Amino acid sequence: DPHFRLEIGEVEHVAAVFRHEADLLARHSRRVIHHRLDLLGATPRTEIEKATDELEAAVRTKQPQSEVEAASGRLEKILHRHAPLPTDASWRENVEVILVAIVLAVALRAYFVQPFRIPTGSMEPTLNGILGHPLPRNVAEPNFFSRAFQSLALGRTYVEAVSPVADRVERLVPVKRFRFMDYTRIECASGRNYTVHAALTGYDGGTANVRNALGLRVGKPIEAGEPILRGYIDTGDQVFVDKFTYHFRRPRRGDVFVFRTTGIHGIEVNFTDPDVRSQFYIKRLAGLPNDTLRIDAPRLFINDELAQGYGFERVMSGTQQAPHDGYSGYANMNYPGRNEASSFHFLRTPEETFRVPDDGYFALGDNSYNSSDSRVWGKVPQNNIVGRGLWVYWPLGSHWGKVR
Repeated sequence: DPHFRLEIGEVEHVAAVFRHEADLLARHSRRVIHHRLDLLGATPRTEIEKATDELEAAVRTKQPQSEVEAASGRLEKILHRHAPLPTDASWRENVEVILVAIVLAVALRAYFVQPFRIPTGSMEPTLNGILGHPLPRNVAEPNFFSRAFQSLALGRTYVEAVSPVADRVERLVPVKRFRFMDYTRIECASGRNYTVHAALTGYDGGTANVRNALGLRVGKPIEAGEPILRGYIDTGDQVFVDKFTYHFRRPRRGDVFVFRTTGIHGIEVNFTDPDVRSQFYIKRLAGLPNDTLRIDAPRLFINDELAQGYGFERVMSGTQQAPHDGYSGYANMNYPGRNEASSFHFLRTPEETFRVPDDGYFALGDNSYNSSDSRVWGKVPQNNIVGRGLWVYWPLGSHWGKVR
């Protein structure tokens, strides 16, 4: 009878589940004995061990469910009498799991791998900083689902502000929210204000700002119904930095590496936000201790030889007049328009050389014409080095993968 066979199967399944629960109870009892060995007296420990042995025997020999249930009940009563669970056991267990996870995450971040966001354009196009792109009025924004996908996969944010009346931009004010999110407040002559999720000013070599990338400026006249600005912002590359390897070997020429700016006078005076105690820069390591460097644009020479290696060769594949895959070569001149604060102090001419001190390294950005690096502020002290760029883990674009 199929119906009869189905009922037998259900009974067998229930019995198997019950035996499994009984086995878990016996294992829990063994853990209690092990963990509280120094707290349990000889008599309570003997009682718990005896009841546990009986339950394990009942499960192992597949005794009737009533016998297993009786043995489980006896063991539970003894455990409750001699080793009761605290009333907040579940809450305490969840807190312990969370604390262990936090400790492991902190240890991983401190000694092995740490995530960093690339905010600047000094390593473009090897690593993208935050990029801004204007969007013409005749190009429609993607639909909601497409924008949501782009936000998750590419870190892309669309920004737009439209004036309902004829107006004029009077003032642009940088706004920071939650200490790390950059916004710009646009104040107009009519008294209307608009806040957009985009930085006002660019970073070192970056283009993600409403003033440059999105074409907004003070005094800009606006027609009624005309966008004040319209475009999208792509987040900078998010990179895992290997903090472990440099404990076992010295940094190598050509590594993309991260270092602290603390104590580097030229950075602290001209570039570091006074509200931030320490910043991190990411550059390519061009000079080891005692190396002699020279730049004859677009080429870099190390110890009187043309720089070798994939990273250097890629940068030198183009020139400022004819970039190749976005690379324009190395620069050694104070070209027109460069910020006075970041004007070069080293390698200013094709003849000038720089010898790296024996306690430091020389850093260059791949976006050489828009990078404040060791040409401006000199050596990177050994103690400032954090680790090497390992992997771009987000956005999921063309840069995703190993950092080279």
